[in-house]
Amino acid sequence: MADQIPLYPVRSAAAAAHRKRAASYSAAGPGSGAEWPSSRYQLEDESAHLDEMPLMMSEEGFENDESDYHTLPRARTARRRRGLERFVCGGWKLLCASCCDWLVNICQRKRELKARTVWLGCPEKCEEKHPRNSIKNQKYNIFTFIPGGFVLAVTIMREAIDEFRRFQRDKEVNSQLYSKLTVRGKVQVKSSDIQVGDLIIVEKNQRIPSDMVFLRTSEKAGSCFIRTDQLDGETDWKLKVAVSCTQRLPALGDLFSISAYVYAQKPQLDIHSFEGTFTREDSDPPIHESLSIENTLWANTIVASGTVIGVVIYTGKETRSVMNTSNPKNKVGLLDLELNQLTKALFAALVALSVVMVTLQGFVGPWYRSLFRFLLLFSYIIPISLRVNLDMGKAAYGWMIMKDESIPGTVVRTSTIPEELGRLVYLLTDKTGTLTQNEMVFKRLHLGTVSYGADTMDEIQGHLRNPCPQMQSQAGGNNASSTPPRKAQSSAPKVRKSVSSRVHEAVKAIALCHNVSPVYESRAGVGGEAEYAEADQDFSDGNRTYQAASPDEVALVQWTESVGLTLVSRDLGSVQLRTPSGQIQTYCILQMFPFTSESKRMGVIVRDESTAEITFYMKGADVAMSSIVQYNDWLEEECGNMAREGLRTLVVAKRALTEEQYQDFESRYSQAKLSIHDRALKVAAVVESLERQMELLCLTGVEDRLQADVRPTLELLRNAGIKIWMLTGDKLETATCIAKSSHLVSRTQDIHIFRPVTNRGEAHLELNAFRRKHDCALVISGDSLEVCLKYYEHELAELACQCPAVVCCRCSPTQKARIAKLLQHHTGKRTCAVGDGGNDVSMIQAADCGIGIEGKEGRQASLAADFSVTQFRHIGRLLMVHGRSSYKRSAALGQFVMHRGLIISTMQAVFSSVFYFASVPLYQGFLMVGYATIYTMFPVFSLVLDQDVKPETAMLYPELYKDLTKGRSLSFKTFLVWVLISIYQGGILMYGALLLFESEFVHVLAISFTALILTELLMVALTIRTWHWLMAVAEVLSLGCYVASLAFLNEYFDVAFITTVTFMWKVSAITMVSCLPLYVLKYLKRKLSPPSYTKLAS
Repeated sequence: MADQIPLYPVRSAAAAAHRKRAASYSAAGPGSGAEWPSSRYQLEDESAHLDEMPLMMSEEGFENDESDYHTLPRARTARRRRGLERFVCGGWKLLCASCCDWLVNICQRKRELKARTVWLGCPEKCEEKHPRNSIKNQKYNIFTFIPGGFVLAVTIMREAIDEFRRFQRDKEVNSQLYSKLTVRGKVQVKSSDIQVGDLIIVEKNQRIPSDMVFLRTSEKAGSCFIRTDQLDGETDWKLKVAVSCTQRLPALGDLFSISAYVYAQKPQLDIHSFEGTFTREDSDPPIHESLSIENTLWANTIVASGTVIGVVIYTGKETRSVMNTSNPKNKVGLLDLELNQLTKALFAALVALSVVMVTLQGFVGPWYRSLFRFLLLFSYIIPISLRVNLDMGKAAYGWMIMKDESIPGTVVRTSTIPEELGRLVYLLTDKTGTLTQNEMVFKRLHLGTVSYGADTMDEIQGHLRNPCPQMQSQAGGNNASSTPPRKAQSSAPKVRKSVSSRVHEAVKAIALCHNVSPVYESRAGVGGEAEYAEADQDFSDGNRTYQAASPDEVALVQWTESVGLTLVSRDLGSVQLRTPSGQIQTYCILQMFPFTSESKRMGVIVRDESTAEITFYMKGADVAMSSIVQYNDWLEEECGNMAREGLRTLVVAKRALTEEQYQDFESRYSQAKLSIHDRALKVAAVVESLERQMELLCLTGVEDRLQADVRPTLELLRNAGIKIWMLTGDKLETATCIAKSSHLVSRTQDIHIFRPVTNRGEAHLELNAFRRKHDCALVISGDSLEVCLKYYEHELAELACQCPAVVCCRCSPTQKARIAKLLQHHTGKRTCAVGDGGNDVSMIQAADCGIGIEGKEGRQASLAADFSVTQFRHIGRLLMVHGRSSYKRSAALGQFVMHRGLIISTMQAVFSSVFYFASVPLYQGFLMVGYATIYTMFPVFSLVLDQDVKPETAMLYPELYKDLTKGRSLSFKTFLVWVLISIYQGGILMYGALLLFESEFVHVLAISFTALILTELLMVALTIRTWHWLMAVAEVLSLGCYVASLAFLNEYFDVAFITTVTFMWKVSAITMVSCLPLYVLKYLKRKLSPPSYTKLAS
């Protein structure tokens, strides 16, 4: 460890506060209270046995110390209060404070969420009051909206229009009519009038209005499909199952002839879980049926097949969809923050100038009155119109982005931050569906001793066409021979099976173990029941599509179809497969165990109806399955090999069950599902009792292809100085492979794979090992990342930011968002997040700029993002062209608007100084209004059309983008240059007019104001880098408006004087002196120190 480089613990705000407290304790004297914190940490460090390593202390201590630290001054204050008077005053203050706190708590207290018992069709039996089932997406109420109206009219009008549109959308949704089932029959109710306990009928293609338990359906199978893309962003249909007790009732009206209720857990956020029970009391014995997620219909999903009837359990703000609707932070662009800083500096200058004027005036008379008058006179220093100009400019940039034919389908959803696209340093991207197409293609089947690839799939077809003896005996339907195969299977590990039989078993397992449903489109176009009726009769391949919760599942079933074993029918209780010979094999589904992110596997128990054999099939990720399957020596190695090829792997296994084993399992499983407390844990424990010593059948490899032009786009972004981090939930090997194949990491570049760490010591050693590496990409898993962020957040951020590329695998959505916040906090640079799925939304909302891709995983990320694109390759043009021009234009526009206010304030200051510091306005009435609007507004705003380089050049030389991240277009340096220009021009205009006027003071106004307008128009022309025809129109139009208005300004100007040659030459001379030197300086600067883009343009 001699060469070990020390790592220093995180210096958090809490740690700094602790050091201050430690100092105050030691100064106070050696008391127990003074020594307690330090001794605590000493004990903690000794117990860690890591004295030689400077590691961070636990955060718990800091949290616990806070209370002691804050109570110390209170204790001293209490000791100082002596006497009856102070006691009474202190008691009165405490009483008042307590009353105020109590009132605040009463006003702000949230209603506690509780579990509930819901009686079918009897909302009046509900014991407590539930929220109305109305939707409210409005952001404001009357009290929070009005005060903003006094600040900026343009922004408020935009918000008001958006709010009114939201109100109209809410009203439309809340007014939708639904059929409510009552004792007297069906009645129509508005969505907002639906109550907990109501029985609601929802037709096909209709939105589900509230969270319901699924009671009945018109479908014969007792199930229906729903579309959930508006809830979880997934485009695949979900299968929902009706409560069997109510589905079996002969008629719809029988729901009121039974006495039944639903117990539902308290409302919660998780849309993928639900625990409840259905109880029918009027039967003997009472019927209890467990309810899970498959029995629920969440609000804002769409019924895709048949008609459904459900009992309402959650309404309004207690529905899953509303509880998962978070208010994302209002993003403020870096340019806006920089302009805010400059505006603060201008305000300080305004106050300072006013104080100087009053001081030079000698504080004569009521000086404070003069101070306020000067503050009003110089108030043009504060650019009030800046916000309006920038908002209009941002709207123009958004329109240009959406109209760009090179990136069709791009949508600007947040119009306030287009300049952020030109300041990005870190790009955080998802992998699946973002860099890849999320289109799965089956590539590899590995049986342990033999592997089949794309070019040898015909061998599998050959095996399936020639059924093995075991399959022939099953096909013959000989019940007497059903026992021997089961015995043969149970002793399978001891008997080496032929390759043909292993292929048969592997393909059959893949064809049975999934959640895919074949859907047959109705040719007649009639309702859902006809679809099912036709599905029972018509198994033609051209009329069949597959629906599943994952494209991986569909790819596997499509592959089994391609090799000859076709999934033709599936309902809740059975699966039908068609063999290559055309024979239909029917399997009864006994149990289904869906895939979850925690278990990382799924399973199914089926009974072969021809042989009565019961088999438990399971498939899942290798990390989950390796401990479940029997010992083998090839699985881990082959998983690694496939992952290096960029394939997504699944391990498939099976276990044969006897009738007795299954019956024992079923009784325990049913009992666990009915439990109200810790149901998930009990169910998982029962299922795990089956997952032992399973027979490994095969390993599958599915490829996810790269998006179009991903490699050149990533190279373009790298050349632009943008560091790219890939954050994915996939396994380490697959993520590393995609990083290489997409050229995120070059093939010659070293990759440092961060070893798994579980504690502070391991993290310390691994970080030291990583610190010695230079110019290598980092690959780290989510678990190791969590440990490092806990103890060494600063060190990890510092080291990772030096890497050319970072890949974080096995990342959860919250970890993705945390990484975005980590980069913002530690680097201060702008971050951009790119994703396409619901799991990317938190990262997109946490980043400074979020880009969503409309992909196979739905539109949830696209709708939550600031910018939406259809393909990853469009990001290059979005940043290089539109990001550049938006930032450059807004920087020029903002500084010019400030210049416009500064120049007239300088003229006012010169005017007041000449006339003995009198607080008298130079220009009054319409002149000031016209100056800020029709005389200069159009030319100044035309700067939003300016561009320094052509789009083709910006795409060809992405290195130009690096200059933007330095922020040189808008800084205190450029701001000071504009301040000096304003002072120079304002002084020249005012002194020039005072020197050249001869008889009447009104001539000073005419000369100076006309020269001011001409100077502003010429300065716009001086600032423009590439002329657009609208710019010329704006200049001519503004000049024309001013000349035309001179005829009506006889109140301010001497009309006879402004038509003379004397007026003309004086105005021309002053304008020439104010502008010509700046033109000369600009020309010399361009010649002597040209910017980088001019070299390329030449």
